[in-house]
Amino acid sequence: MNGKKREFRLFIWKGARYRICSPLYDLITEEIKKQRSILEAYIQGHPDFKTSFRPLCLHSGAPSIAIQMARASEKTNVGPMAAVAGAIAEAGVKAACEAGAEEAIVENGGDIYLASSKEMFVGLYSGRGKLSDTLAFFIKPGDMPLAICSSSSRMGHSDSFGSCDLATVTAKDGALADAAATYVCNSVKKVEDIESVLEKSGTIPGVHGILIIKDNRIGMIGELPAIVKNPDPGLKNKITHDICWKF
Repeated sequence: MNGKKREFRLFIWKGARYRICSPLYDLITEEIKKQRSILEAYIQGHPDFKTSFRPLCLHSGAPSIAIQMARASEKTNVGPMAAVAGAIAEAGVKAACEAGAEEAIVENGGDIYLASSKEMFVGLYSGRGKLSDTLAFFIKPGDMPLAICSSSSRMGHSDSFGSCDLATVTAKDGALADAAATYVCNSVKKVEDIESVLEKSGTIPGVHGILIIKDNRIGMIGELPAIVKNPDPGLKNKITHDICWKF
């Protein structure tokens, strides 16, 4: 990327750690807190929304963020909370864009929503092996807004039922990208699963592209951004890790 280097600020709220880049940082953090509070209130009355590993029927009066998460859950056959990080990241970015920001990026534990008039690189970190931190997506302004969400059986706080080093999904819908990444990660248990999982998950409506890394093998399907050599030697140190995200 040419020009001024992007500056990210760390925001910690109720155990979740966000890296945010935008001139409207304060507006984004307020939107994150607002959406978290709305979702917490819904969960308090309907605790199964938090604990289910399968899609649920929503109760009357469900807020828009719960509806978005439930729709993503239905498309991917995972629990609605698998979509929460992507949904909240999208909400923060959209709030900034609607207020006139030319750039807004929110990242939470590998789940990213971004909008910008400038190109950028997004590193891919698989945690181990020869491909650990060697690759990145090159994102053009015309690709955005875009969700890039990742799930791993070896990293992060979320429950995983697979054995996948990295599953990354791109979509316009942050909740969908997040839920789909969870579904893909859960489905890969050995290298031989990569092809069949890509074929099945690649048909999920709204998913743009999928990348899987397992034991130094890589598989891709759909319309992904250009994959280039990772230009950031400090990628590993920039990955956020939630302290303890509890509702």
